[in-house]
Order: sequence, then structure tokens, then C-alpha cells
Amino acid sequence: MEKKVIRVGSVGVGAIWGGVHEPGIAKSPDLTLVAICDIDEKKLEAVGEKYGIPPQYRFTDYRDLVNCDIVDAVDICTSNDAHFKVAMAAVEAGKPFNLEKPITLTAEEADILAKAAQEKNVKNMVCFSYRFKAAARYAKDLIAQGKIGRVYHVNMQYFQAWGLPRANCPLVWRYVKSRTGTGALGDLGSHALDLVRFVTNKEYTRVVGHTGTYVHERPLLDGKGVGKVDVDDFSNYMADMEDEISVSFQITRFAYGRGNYQRMEIYGSEGAIVYSLDATPAGIDEIEVCSGDINADAHVFNHLPIPQQYFSDQMQSFADIVNGTGDGLAANIKDGQANQHLLDAIVESAEKGTWLSL
Repeated sequence: MEKKVIRVGSVGVGAIWGGVHEPGIAKSPDLTLVAICDIDEKKLEAVGEKYGIPPQYRFTDYRDLVNCDIVDAVDICTSNDAHFKVAMAAVEAGKPFNLEKPITLTAEEADILAKAAQEKNVKNMVCFSYRFKAAARYAKDLIAQGKIGRVYHVNMQYFQAWGLPRANCPLVWRYVKSRTGTGALGDLGSHALDLVRFVTNKEYTRVVGHTGTYVHERPLLDGKGVGKVDVDDFSNYMADMEDEISVSFQITRFAYGRGNYQRMEIYGSEGAIVYSLDATPAGIDEIEVCSGDINADAHVFNHLPIPQQYFSDQMQSFADIVNGTGDGLAANIKDGQANQHLLDAIVESAEKGTWLSL
């Protein structure tokens, strides 16, 4: 297949687009931004001026962008409630799409979207961003090579702090169930679930969940009163995976002092791996390994330098998928579908107070 420069139209030009998607598009030699869409007309105009997008390619209706002749691929960075309809429009137009997570609000929607994308053979990628961290890819490879033997346990933490009262965060869409589906669970926990599944290459077999909310009301965005928070501030859950791997998760927006902190500990019969992100607030991903009797008896974990082969970029990976040169490690719509079923199961489990088989 001849490699080509892919003309991208982005739907939703908020924080995640400006922080991850647009820089990735700009950095890739295989992508170029040609159109944008947002329901906030002031933001749309400002972004269009900043990035030199002509007025005729600034849209307030996602359908106009998806069906625009100059758009080859659709980049979807909206709030969660719009993911399904925008992605379905891309599928119906036969255009490759790149979709933020979680892919839908419900497992039922995820099933419909995954089936449609598969039937139309539309190329796609789901933005489980931490699959692109070099430390995570290195950990995955070490496990696949049998370097730590049989995996027994995985402990996964994902901590942020912006939900704390001291942060004074108003009632943004991530606190409204009709727009986000779940709170910390879908926002952070979906990443955690995917990352463990990615590095172990195993499927989940059952889950049990516990969720809770600390701040039940937040100021409305217009400053006129307060609104109800109807999603979780934290979510702790346990899971079993294939080969009797036992996994525990701690997910919260109330971890004082943390930025975008992750820590995944993987314990096997012949060694252990610790993956971390933002352990020092610099956004750096790191890997530590304990292996061999001497280190095991001394309880010593060593930081490993990460070989260049494990470094990758999210938006370049999307370009590679569209051009037919992907490495097979990025998440696709089937991975997003599996993840949404897990989220729904954890919510149901928390409500019922019992384990649920998958």
C-alpha cells in the first residue's frame, strides 16, 4: 500500500485535543490537520485562527466534518456522550477514525459500534494512551519472554488530585453521568484496565467493584448555584484473569499531591516488574525489575534503561494504521468494546456488592 499524508478532521477541540492529539498530528509527517468541529463557537473560532484552519472548514455539526470531501480520517475528542454518534457517522462514511476512551456510555452501544466498524472494515484506533509508554511496552515484552515466570499478581494504581475540594473544580462534564457514563472509573479506570490487559496479554474472567463519591455538589460553570455530582470520585475493584492471575485496582481523583500518577506492580514466580508514570512530577514512565536470587533475597529493584525499540507515539500509530503499517500494539474498537463491558460489570458489581463473571 502506498503511504500517503492523511488529512485529519478533529471533532472536539478541548483539553485532550490540545494536549495530546493536535501536537501528535503536528509532529507526524503522515498527518495534516485540515478541519475542526466543536459545539462551542467561540472556541472553534479561536482554535481555527490559531492553527490556520479556513472558516469554511470549521464546523459546529460533526456530520458536516465527517462528510467533508477534504477529510480522510476523523479524530474524535469529544465528551463521552458524543463518542458513539460521531464514530458511527465515521463508520457510515467509511472513514478511518481515532476515538477517545471510553468508546461509548454503555456496553450495548459498544457492541453496535464494534459490529458496524467490523462489517464495514473501517480502520480505527482507540486512544488507550498508556499503550504507547515505552516502559509499558518493555514490561509487556519481558513478560511475554517469560523473564518473570508465571504471573501471580498485578496491583494497579491510578491517582489524580483534581477532584479534591482544594482544587475548586466546578461541575464539568466529567461529573455528570449523562455526559460521562462513569466518573473516575471511566476516566482513569478504563486506562488501568486496558494497561493490565495489554501487558499481561490475558483476559479478565470476573470482577468485583466498590465506588464512592466524596463531593456531592459542585458549582455550576456559569457560577449560578450548584449542581449534583452523580458519578464516582473513586473506584476500587479486584479482578481475576486467565491463568489465575489476581489483580487489584485503586482509582481516585482524590490523591493529594498527585498529578497523573500510575504504578503497576507485577509479581511472578521468577521475578517482579514495577511500571510507574509521574512518580516524579515530570510525566516520565519508568520500569524497575527484581530478578535472580541475589536481588530477591536483598529485596532490590533496579531501574532499567528502556531500549529505543519500545518508544512510540499515539498519533503516529494512528497514521500507521491508516497507511497499513501499524505494529499491532495500539488498541482497536474490539479492545474498546471489551473495556466497556468491564466498566459496566464493575458498576453493576458495586451496586450489587458481589463478584460478577464475565
